[in-house]
Amino acid sequence: MNGPMADIHERSLTHRPFPELRGHGLRLSAWDPESRGHLDAWFRGLTDPDFLRWNTPLRTVRDMASARESLRSKLAGAANETSASFRITDAASGTTLGHIGVNEIDHVIRVARVGYWVLPEARGQGVATRALALAAGWALTDLGLNRLELGHALGHEASCRIAERCGFPYEGTLRGAMFEAGRQDAFRDVHLHARLASDPDPAVP
Repeated sequence: MNGPMADIHERSLTHRPFPELRGHGLRLSAWDPESRGHLDAWFRGLTDPDFLRWNTPLRTVRDMASARESLRSKLAGAANETSASFRITDAASGTTLGHIGVNEIDHVIRVARVGYWVLPEARGQGVATRALALAAGWALTDLGLNRLELGHALGHEASCRIAERCGFPYEGTLRGAMFEAGRQDAFRDVHLHARLASDPDPAVP
């Protein structure tokens, strides 16, 4: 592939505008779509039945090729600074635990949306809570955001608890704001949580 599109593609795979984050026993760093280990974790995360119960991606991941394309699209967002995608790892062992992204970054209004998932074997260890606290702290200080939103499907009580623990109070229910599980022709309600830069820092367990 030659020309401007090739240049854009190359920048998306090499440019790293966002820093590595450390804290709460975790390390948040960039994904690498050319790493088999990263790709395996990404594929497992996006095809996990519990993930698909609560999320319906715009691009369905069915195999390693589509997983790589999905991961490359995340890096394209990082290249133009509209999203920051982090691989959540254990700070000591380097084991991949999940993913957290600061998405749809609007540098004018200074608002973004955060989303995350944790691999099945890493659940029940406070990984999502610790990762959200770390990413939100960075987004609302160093990144310069004023507001960070978190939305989850109605009924996802675990996400509600994680949001509250990390200083994201419930603000309301958005009607028909996300796809139903496994469908793009039907919609379900969303709980909206948000945290402001001026809100007090939560006490993370």
